[in-house]
Amino acid sequence: MISGDVLAAIRARLTTALAVPLHRYRPLWVEHRAAGWLTDARAARIASMTDVFDVRDDRITFAAGLDDAPARSRALDRAARSLAASGDLTAWRDERYAVASEFGAAPWFELERAAARFFGIHTYAVHVNGLVRRDDGIAMWIARRSPAKSIDPGMLDNMVGGGIATGQSVAAAVTREAWEEARIAAPLARRAQPTGAVHLCREQPDGLQRETIFVHDLWLPADFVPEGVDGEVILHRLVSLADAARLVASQEGSDIVTADAALVVLDCLLRHGAIAPDAPGYLALDALRRPAVNLRTFL
Repeated sequence: MISGDVLAAIRARLTTALAVPLHRYRPLWVEHRAAGWLTDARAARIASMTDVFDVRDDRITFAAGLDDAPARSRALDRAARSLAASGDLTAWRDERYAVASEFGAAPWFELERAAARFFGIHTYAVHVNGLVRRDDGIAMWIARRSPAKSIDPGMLDNMVGGGIATGQSVAAAVTREAWEEARIAAPLARRAQPTGAVHLCREQPDGLQRETIFVHDLWLPADFVPEGVDGEVILHRLVSLADAARLVASQEGSDIVTADAALVVLDCLLRHGAIAPDAPGYLALDALRRPAVNLRTFL
């Protein structure tokens, strides 16, 4: 049973983490659509890159001649490398995200992952809840991120999670991340069940995180123990759903769950009935999975 105090703490924690952006944003305009969003400070930072951008008070567009995806991608690579050299980005990943009008559509351009939040582009990721059926109920594997990670170092996370790179399908991302972060072989990883998506739009020190996470449940054998392969995860531990809720609610100490993973865990708790529909604040918790943020308000 998850207490009302824990549910209230989860709501307070995620309401703060997913708060409406405070700053004014300008859209990065491509083909009559907003492909990204930058604060005034970041818009000023790229204003001198006139071979890449035309920065105006109400919007940012690409410079003349950058009218197709390859040209925009090459120009953005130059801009991103310049920003990285001046310390404006997180650690360089050498991995690109496709930026398009919607997931899977022909890309407007591709962008280095480290620059995603700086430009406020919409990114996509996969997270996998590692679940185990026990006599006392459902248990969940929780991972701890490496202290060397550039984002959320040392924090708790879902068993598996990662961004979807250019040209990669959701299923392929699940299989890759499952092996790298939990040593789950492809035949088992392919049993992961898609359960929907959760969405985030929140300000971070490195920019605006606008992300859709495709959530999966993977039921694991009772004797399976996940193990990190690529060094990004340093350990895993198996907890009850009630304990997972308490971890999500925590805002102090070393056992703090990332906001992304906290939202995915909350989604899992709601779907599996660990939080009853008549529990205090149920509908408010449910609404956290679908933030109602219209960035045009912040022009």
